[in-house]
Amino acid sequence: MLFQDATLADGRVCDVRVDGETIAAVGDLTPTDDERVIDATGKRLLPGMIDAHVHFREPGYSHKETWTSGSKSAAAGGVTTVVDQPNTDPPTVDGEAFDRKATLATESYVDYGINGGVTEPWDPDSLLARPLFALGEVFLADSTGEMGIDADLFEDALVAAGETDTRVTVHAEDATLFDESVRDRDDADAWSAYRTAEAEAVAVERACETAREHDTEIHVAHTSTPEGIDTAAETGMTCEVTPHHLFLSRDDLAELGTHGRMNPPLRSEQRREAVFERVADGTVDMIATDHAPHTRAEKDTDIWSAPSGVPGVETALPLLLAAADRGELSYERVRDLTAATPAEVFGLDTKGTVAEGNDADLVLAESGPREIRGGDLHTNCEWTPFEGMDGVFPSLTLVRGSVVYEDGEFGPRVGENVRSA
Repeated sequence: MLFQDATLADGRVCDVRVDGETIAAVGDLTPTDDERVIDATGKRLLPGMIDAHVHFREPGYSHKETWTSGSKSAAAGGVTTVVDQPNTDPPTVDGEAFDRKATLATESYVDYGINGGVTEPWDPDSLLARPLFALGEVFLADSTGEMGIDADLFEDALVAAGETDTRVTVHAEDATLFDESVRDRDDADAWSAYRTAEAEAVAVERACETAREHDTEIHVAHTSTPEGIDTAAETGMTCEVTPHHLFLSRDDLAELGTHGRMNPPLRSEQRREAVFERVADGTVDMIATDHAPHTRAEKDTDIWSAPSGVPGVETALPLLLAAADRGELSYERVRDLTAATPAEVFGLDTKGTVAEGNDADLVLAESGPREIRGGDLHTNCEWTPFEGMDGVFPSLTLVRGSVVYEDGEFGPRVGENVRSA
């Protein structure tokens, strides 16, 4: 396969040849008689997104999502590698639970990693003997799945991870700083008022300092505050920001209602703008979706009963490309946030850039934006918090050279565990 006259993230216009699972050449190339030629004139050719934070819900909650539906959604959004989190049923906290999830994950259209969880009854010996992507999301406060742990167990996890050179991903909120005085409110903003920005900022600082004491590195999940982002950067840790914390704020909750409840919650517009600045200027390492689908029926209840989480794996790259189209981010920054830096941080040496010898994980973007509609997406939950916003979607997605999505049609399920490979 040959992409002709494709525009790369850095603005270069060149040809890119795919041979088997790899990128064979990048430059000024002449088609051969037997290869498919794709005219990419005026279109961006990007490395596939590596989404380091998804919840595909299997085993246990397949009515919300499955590896098939979630990976379809990923492929249609230009995501070629996903990393699934451990708060399923059973939670991925021992070797047996890992093996069960690994069997289900063979249904994936895209490559994947599987994270291991930390709870009171975990079995680090059997878990860390498996081909884990990372340890975490380690919950320092309860979220979906009730996997919150105390400080001593967090330190135990850091020690175990250090012994096996495994990175730890942390959900950092301090539940002692939640504002109990708002519990009598029933408006959609009550959840943001309850799980305070201070609760995240303090927890990120404590987690980063504990990691430094143990001479280990952590990755801070879904940072929603500029304070948390700055702490991670200043202490030499990495962090991610979600699309919902990047593009939505408490100002949107009147319209979103309980569909805007997630952990950590949406922040003020002022904080959202400060987070966006740090995404744009390079302080933030990566964008990860925290794709956490729930059905409409589950969300359609009061703010204290609704489950936390929103879908996002299919809309993340399109939203970022639309922001680049508006001049709010550079295309190089989008590439780094979604592919190059996640590959570097998590040691995926053959992914993340359009370069000779790398895996042919490629996304050819449409030439212009279109409105995001929940009914057009492939997640089981069939809704999106980004309804009506602009997104630049892929017309073609390749995973290691296989066309897994093209113009609304899906190819073969080729996903592999990136740690096993």
